[in-house]
Amino acid sequence: MSNATQATASYSHDTIAPAATIWALFKAVSDWKNWNAGVHDCSLEGPFATGSWFTMVLPDQDVIRSQLVEVTEPRLFTDETTLGDVVVRVTHQINPLPDGRNRITYEIGVTGENAQDICTGVSSDFPQVLQGLVAKAEGRV
Repeated sequence: MSNATQATASYSHDTIAPAATIWALFKAVSDWKNWNAGVHDCSLEGPFATGSWFTMVLPDQDVIRSQLVEVTEPRLFTDETTLGDVVVRVTHQINPLPDGRNRITYEIGVTGENAQDICTGVSSDFPQVLQGLVAKAEGRV
């Protein structure tokens, strides 16, 4: 087990889907389970805006409560989850590429005891989550 108190990771996936389509999928929090196998259920308390909270039920029935700490429509949102003394922040970005496609990037930052282990564990499915999001955005599922 690692003793690191800070850790980061970043994962990206390019898509032909328009930014508006991706953003609509981000905002439809209760539908995240349709493209993210790591979500059993999810509900947003209030608008998809800075300060709102959401509750996510994982497939093993663990419940995670997070807050939207930054929302810049239609380009990015960041959620923050506090687990004891550990803080997990995930930024979800949509960046236009010169060829007309978009790059979706998930960046995770963890602070607290064993940050590297937590960062690795939390982000282990990010490549599959991005693949599911892109497939949904491109109308392949």
